[in-house]
Amino acid sequence: MTTLKSKLQADLNAAIKERDELRSSTLRLTLAAIQKEEVAGKEKRELSDDEVQKVIAKEAKKRREAAEAFAQGGRAESAEREKAEGEVLAEYLPKQLSDDELRQIVAQAVEEAKAAGAEGPRAMGQVMKIVNPKVAGLAEGGRVAATVKKLLAG
Repeated sequence: MTTLKSKLQADLNAAIKERDELRSSTLRLTLAAIQKEEVAGKEKRELSDDEVQKVIAKEAKKRREAAEAFAQGGRAESAEREKAEGEVLAEYLPKQLSDDELRQIVAQAVEEAKAAGAEGPRAMGQVMKIVNPKVAGLAEGGRVAATVKKLLAG
C-alpha cells in the first residue's frame, strides 16, 4: 500500500474506534474511490501517492460543488455536511496557494509567453502550459484559468 493510502486506512480505523461518524464515512467513501481508480482499466494496479492525492482532490472538489448546490437549493444542513466532509479531505491535501502566490506565478508565466511572442487572450494555452506544472495540486484549475484570463486581459 502507498503511504498516503495506508494513512487514510489507519485514520479510518481510528475514526471508527472513536465513533466519529462524519470522518469515518468520508474516509470510507474516499478509500472506495481510490479502490475504484485502482481497478479501472485493463488490470488492477497500486496507485502512487500522487495519484491517490489526485483522487482525494477530486473527491474534495465534489464536496465543494455539492455544498454549493445544496446551499443554492436551500438545504443548509446538507451543505454544512458536505463542507465538513471537504474539510476532512483537505487535511490530506497540500496547502493551496494563496491568491497572491498564484498571481505571481501566473504573471511570471505571462512574461515568459510574451517573450516567446504570444500576446492577448490567444496566449492562454501557452501560459497554462507553463503554469500547470508549477501549480499542480496546489491550486484548482478553475482558479488558475481565471487568474490567467484576468492577467492576459488587463
